[in-house]
Amino acid sequence: RLLLNKVDLVDEAELARVEGRLRAINSFAPIQRCEQSQVAVGDVLELRAFDLQRTLEMDDGFLDTDAEHEHDASVSSLAIVQPGEVDAELLEGWIGDLLRDRGADIFRTKGILAIAGSPKKCVFQGVHMIFNSALGGEWAEGEPRESRLVFIGKNLQHEELRAGFSACLATPQLDAQRRAALRFEVGAHVQCKVAPDEWAKGRVVAQLYRNTPEEGRAGGVSPYQVELDGGDLIFVPLDDDQVIRRA
Repeated sequence: RLLLNKVDLVDEAELARVEGRLRAINSFAPIQRCEQSQVAVGDVLELRAFDLQRTLEMDDGFLDTDAEHEHDASVSSLAIVQPGEVDAELLEGWIGDLLRDRGADIFRTKGILAIAGSPKKCVFQGVHMIFNSALGGEWAEGEPRESRLVFIGKNLQHEELRAGFSACLATPQLDAQRRAALRFEVGAHVQCKVAPDEWAKGRVVAQLYRNTPEEGRAGGVSPYQVELDGGDLIFVPLDDDQVIRRA
């Protein structure tokens, strides 16, 4: 959605000219006129407007490294294709550190990622240190679960980037290490902090619970899923006495 602000300061002819230019840049995004940035919260948040197929229709070179730069010797590109699924937490940590430390030299990052535990494709885009991701369409039956990540920038360390991305793979060994470090077994009776000054009793029903898109952490792994005494199921984001303790 495009917000066209200060519309009260120009005439209709000028507004039509500006809106024409905006539609030439992005014909899919609706234009909303406003004054003094006054818009309803529902008009800008939780729109769920991202659509992977539409992105590819608008930019058929989305994952094409050749389209990003023209024969500049100081700039290179790297396209990584990684079979298998990546772990959301490892990926977030690695890409966050990478763009924080080297983002000035990384002009653009983009990709389509297979996140372990998520039925949907994750579309990733970044410019220097700023990046975001959104869930796209679901993986088709029989479609290979693989991730494609593209970097464009200066002084790219290709092998280091490949190794860093490969280290984000979700593996049985990673799950085993995480499970061994947990304090509570399935069936353990615990207390969970459900409000700043409120604890509730329950029972651990799963370890290494993979969160759903509806829970806001698609592909993220929480240490436990707990069934409270009242029957509600919750996930516990940290294995810490400040959040969960033995009953």
